[in-house]
Amino acid sequence: MVNQPTASPDKVPLLQKAAFGAGHLVNNLLPGALGVFSFFLITAFGIEPAIAGLLAAIPRFFDAVSDPIMGFITDNTNSRWGRRRPYIFVGAILAAILFIVQWQMFEENGSTYNFWYFLFFSILFIFANTVFSTPLIGMGYEMTTDTRERTRLMGIANMVGQISWMIVPLFWILIANKDLFETQADGVRTLSLFVGFACLFFGIMPALFCRETDVSDPESKAKITFKNIAANLGILWTNMKNMTKNIPFMRLCGATFLVFNGFQLVASFSYFIIVFHMFKGSYEMAGTVPAIFSILGAVATAFLIIPIVSWLANKYGKRNAFIISTFISIIGYILKWWGFVEVDENTAVLFKDVVLQVGVVKFSLEMPLVLLLPIPFMAFGLGGLFTLMMSMTADVCDLDELRNGLPRREGTFGAVYWWMVKIGQSIALALGGLTLSIVGFDAGKATQAAETMHNLRIADITIPSLTAAIAVLIMWRYSLDEERVSRIKKELEERRALKIQTTNKES
Repeated sequence: MVNQPTASPDKVPLLQKAAFGAGHLVNNLLPGALGVFSFFLITAFGIEPAIAGLLAAIPRFFDAVSDPIMGFITDNTNSRWGRRRPYIFVGAILAAILFIVQWQMFEENGSTYNFWYFLFFSILFIFANTVFSTPLIGMGYEMTTDTRERTRLMGIANMVGQISWMIVPLFWILIANKDLFETQADGVRTLSLFVGFACLFFGIMPALFCRETDVSDPESKAKITFKNIAANLGILWTNMKNMTKNIPFMRLCGATFLVFNGFQLVASFSYFIIVFHMFKGSYEMAGTVPAIFSILGAVATAFLIIPIVSWLANKYGKRNAFIISTFISIIGYILKWWGFVEVDENTAVLFKDVVLQVGVVKFSLEMPLVLLLPIPFMAFGLGGLFTLMMSMTADVCDLDELRNGLPRREGTFGAVYWWMVKIGQSIALALGGLTLSIVGFDAGKATQAAETMHNLRIADITIPSLTAAIAVLIMWRYSLDEERVSRIKKELEERRALKIQTTNKES
């Protein structure tokens, strides 16, 4: 691979990397908190489980429609503040406010009122979050033209984003703590305020401190007006069809779909295995172990795995780094067979009888030692995935400009990429529930049959290992390596310089 030092103009200052990372903290914290809080629609606000499922599904439809449209809008925006920053700034404020508002429900209003209240404001929240997140992703792709610096930038963004997943599991403990909140509903309402204001503060950071690099001239952009809606939708459709012909991009989407959603499909299984297999169905004995297991995964990803993956990418190439990290994650999934052991008096426990108290909140830090075994290996899966795929998608945008000209379409590429992730996530959640039914798992029972837990553990290992292995096969022939990206970059710079010279001569 090409191993040239990053030129000074292509280096992203640390402040900008940190600000971009702050945006990704919000981009992870909002959906993470939403996932936890949504559970309490049933237990705290009296909404039937089937109806709660509709409240989760209906806004996803609007999300799927709005993402590509917002990507197109931000790609073709002309303003004195840039084409991404105004949307990020306004979107962060609106998303934070609407996140708070949608959770200000009260049990006495009744389930019907709460249903329509939550549905209305959650749809508004989805639109506001799209206004924030879509241009944020697009901005990251254009902050540098150097392929190695893109990996460093995405590594830091992913590292900061993991902080959200160190916080989110604590919400389960906090909301259920009767020393903090009289009711679960009170806990949800109060914590939504903290989440919202934190997201407002960190969400505007990219708009304030990040630098845009828009090489697209105004003449190449579509005119964003209500009069041109039909024509612009036609352009967007053409752009999306061209993306399907971009084989490297389709490989990225396919591999991400498999790795991420293979992980998501079994994400809840670890909780059930810890409670019903390791602790024989005792939620009290399991205590904070499931939450600590998730938190330690995020800590390992942020501070250990992402730096290693970034180094591998800049040393051996992004494709090779993906293959290596994905194979290591498969080892981690397999190690879960020996990590999830039945806990008894002979089990070695880390921090036995150690309780951390913060105010009136107590956290048990006990953790079966063997359960730590798979964590750093598994963390290579998602830690490597989004660090590398986001960096490679930025490279794909260069290839698209080479083939299809200006304007650059970072926003649309980012929107389509994450749209496929969200669709896959919805499918994974549905298949996860189906898998639990197939193995005979019944969360209403205090104990589960030995055969049920045996089959669930096999599914917990086999499904993400299989999808990860298929993803490796898809990426094996990924052709947009660092040398090719460098050649494309040089050709694009020459083309732009020639266009400027021609324009100057004509004027």
